[in-house]
Amino acid sequence: MFAILTAIAVMFGLSLARVPVVFALVIGAMSGGLLAGLGLQGTLDAFNNGLGGGAKIALAYGILGAFALALARSGLPDLLAYKLIKVLKGDNTVKAQSRVKYLIFATVAIAAVFSQNVIPVHIAFIPVLIPPLLSVFNHLQLDRRLIACVLTFGLVATYMLIPVGFGAIFLNDILGQNINNFGQAYGFQISYDMIPSAMAIPVAGMFLGLLVAIFFTYRRPRVYHQVHLDTPAQTISGEMKANQNVDDAPQVAKFTMIMAAIAVVVTLAVQLYSDSMILAGLVGVAILSCAGIFKWKEADDVIITGMRMMALVGFIMIAAQGFAAVIEATGQVPTLVEASVQWIGNSQGLAAFLMLLIGLLITLGIGSSFSTVPILAIIYVPLCIQFGFSPAATIAIIGTAAALGDAGSPASDSTLGPTSGLNMDGQHDHMKDSVIPTFIHYNIPLLIFGWIAAMVL
Repeated sequence: MFAILTAIAVMFGLSLARVPVVFALVIGAMSGGLLAGLGLQGTLDAFNNGLGGGAKIALAYGILGAFALALARSGLPDLLAYKLIKVLKGDNTVKAQSRVKYLIFATVAIAAVFSQNVIPVHIAFIPVLIPPLLSVFNHLQLDRRLIACVLTFGLVATYMLIPVGFGAIFLNDILGQNINNFGQAYGFQISYDMIPSAMAIPVAGMFLGLLVAIFFTYRRPRVYHQVHLDTPAQTISGEMKANQNVDDAPQVAKFTMIMAAIAVVVTLAVQLYSDSMILAGLVGVAILSCAGIFKWKEADDVIITGMRMMALVGFIMIAAQGFAAVIEATGQVPTLVEASVQWIGNSQGLAAFLMLLIGLLITLGIGSSFSTVPILAIIYVPLCIQFGFSPAATIAIIGTAAALGDAGSPASDSTLGPTSGLNMDGQHDHMKDSVIPTFIHYNIPLLIFGWIAAMVL
């Protein structure tokens, strides 16, 4: 089992050392394969054979990136930010300010939730919606660490619980499919309708962490300097928007608004009907293109730039499948499972805790819970079977172990996204104000509630 442990250690160490995750996965896989005696060619063959498992997910991410950019071109995100600012500046009494704070929390949380399921644009809405609101945050003396926690909750908890949009990718295409793939040899299978209920307890832990952040940790005012932004939020296409006064209403044609709304509704309907994020994203892009949201001569730029925005995550998931294939090809998984059982003994509680803790460390290094599942599932599925965990408990352990660390990883979209918007005026530190707060309020509750789920399900 030395080859497997070395492969994971190399991958994890290189990731923490800020080596690109794709390279870390490839080097880790090569290390494990060579130590297992597969030889260079055998290791490469195993790695290449596993790459196809992540192709569908990577393509879905790319299509959704194109849809996100096309939707942003409609001007709706700017209009939403403008409307919210007008509402927030309408009344200045203490009671009104308190009401406005909770309106901000609700609006930011809903936007984050919708970005994962209803309008699957992932973190693309943050650099468009948040920077125009910074002056309001400063006026209300809102602690931006709290806003980061609210954003991260919507980004992470949603895909862990709701099997629509990115949630369908994580829960069904990645978590459920990998558990069934690696459990097939043991006669172990799960049904996808079991997954949301199994993940409900860990998500409840995240919700508790959010309440602690809102009503206890960051409830006190925090003073920020008012900084005039010469170049407001950078759009997801990478181009800087022209300077404009936030009091000037964005000009969005009524036809554009209607067609953008139709594109969102149709995209969601196609996704639910076909269970295909790829088809749904293509339909959404086609509707926006035909409606003239972006010019035909700009179509290549919009689609390619949008796909490039999500390409890194897609490549990481493809490489993770190759890594898992090499681990399987070593033939040392049964040995590792047997050794783990002998070392842990018969304690389900200790086994669940160690699996969750290892998942936390691996996800912190990789920065993506989506990419962690294939790495964990190949070892955790037989381990859970050996310790007698139920199918629901197995789902909760692997799903939580993969999601652990996503909120608190410096390389995670769930922390990089909030920082990209909140630090537009240079007053929000990525590590101190995004990574550490989300780690404390989400990873610790996930570790506790994930363990509880493993014990009670």
